[in-house]
Amino acid sequence: MLTAEQVLASQKASVETLFGLTTKAFEGVEKLVELNLTASKAALAEAAGTTQAILGVKDAQELLALQASLFQPLAEKTAAYSRHLYDIASGTGAEFGKAFESQAAEAQKKFLAVVDNAAKNAPAGSETAVAVFKSAVAAGNNALESVQKAVKQASDVAEANFNAVASQAVNAAKTTTAKKR
Repeated sequence: MLTAEQVLASQKASVETLFGLTTKAFEGVEKLVELNLTASKAALAEAAGTTQAILGVKDAQELLALQASLFQPLAEKTAAYSRHLYDIASGTGAEFGKAFESQAAEAQKKFLAVVDNAAKNAPAGSETAVAVFKSAVAAGNNALESVQKAVKQASDVAEANFNAVASQAVNAAKTTTAKKR
């Protein structure tokens, strides 16, 4: 049976975890806001520079050259912005994942302690039922670990695909810009 101190300690740990996750969520939002402010400031500065450059164009050939020179940096900046956005989201998600795994491991440990305690106090002749129950718990734990590994692998594959797509987009922009010149 759980004592009042154990229940209180569990509640305290849950509250601390909640506040920790809330802090991480706000840090993620803060990073997103900072990224968007920086990107907006840069976009405004570039728009002013581009407008000045367009106003200084003397013929259509110069305009086409200016347009071609702007395309590649835009693709690179878009890819960099997307990468920063992905890093923020995946970092925040990883923090939540770590907290979930920690809480799940702690809950699993406590549950196994309760099962072991119940097994010790089980009436004579119930050993088979206790063994079946322990086996089911172990199978459930193995399934949970398999799911966690699969999610991690899927996340790694998604990150690799994101990097490949971003790289291809930048390379395509470079190729297109080179062909226009």
